[in-house]
Amino acid sequence: MADEVLVAVASNFSGAIKAVAARFEEQTGHDMVLSFGSTGKHYAQIRHGAPYHAFFAADATRPQLFEEDGRIVPGSRYTYSFGRLVLWSPQENRVDAHGEVLATDGFTRLAIANPRLAPYGTAAQQVLESRGLWDTLQPRLVRGENIGQTYQYVQSGAAELGFVAYSQIRTPDSDPSGSAWIVPEELYTPIEQQAVLLKDTPAARAFMDYVRSEAAARIIEGFGYRVARE
Repeated sequence: MADEVLVAVASNFSGAIKAVAARFEEQTGHDMVLSFGSTGKHYAQIRHGAPYHAFFAADATRPQLFEEDGRIVPGSRYTYSFGRLVLWSPQENRVDAHGEVLATDGFTRLAIANPRLAPYGTAAQQVLESRGLWDTLQPRLVRGENIGQTYQYVQSGAAELGFVAYSQIRTPDSDPSGSAWIVPEELYTPIEQQAVLLKDTPAARAFMDYVRSEAAARIIEGFGYRVARE
């Protein structure tokens, strides 16, 4: 019988999980209800009783805390992808291949996700600190509540450039528009994204199993993520 699965999803993973969920719905008839937002906000909502069946975070910290608190189905925590950070502008030639624009006066606003709520924001802070620019760029920073809002700031022109998730500008069917610097992963702590099963229903377990399948892995990689095969 068809069932409903409520899933809390980190904003950066929206495109990929929509594609995966659509394929899952076609094959099973189950209904997927996806809620997108910052990992920090989802964590707080779940702690206060939000009725999600599964949680796809943008980090490994919150899923591990839920496991330590006994809030997840035992053994369900796993790494579903590794995110990649990119400095992006929708304008051609605005961002150079090494991110040197960050040290120039070639922009007035730089968007990042809030480092307190979003792992991609933490990664952006680490990159700026590694370049010695974190303090000097404070007056020019525009902080999004999550990586989705951060992308909107850049896409709309409210900020000329910003640190976003590579998955937001890369899809299986198109190359990134504008200009971008794919940040070397050694400049920030790996964005290990983990998922946990919060309520053990047949439909929810089936979805978690499907996300770990090779078919889902190929979809996820098409959106610019790294997937660690088990």
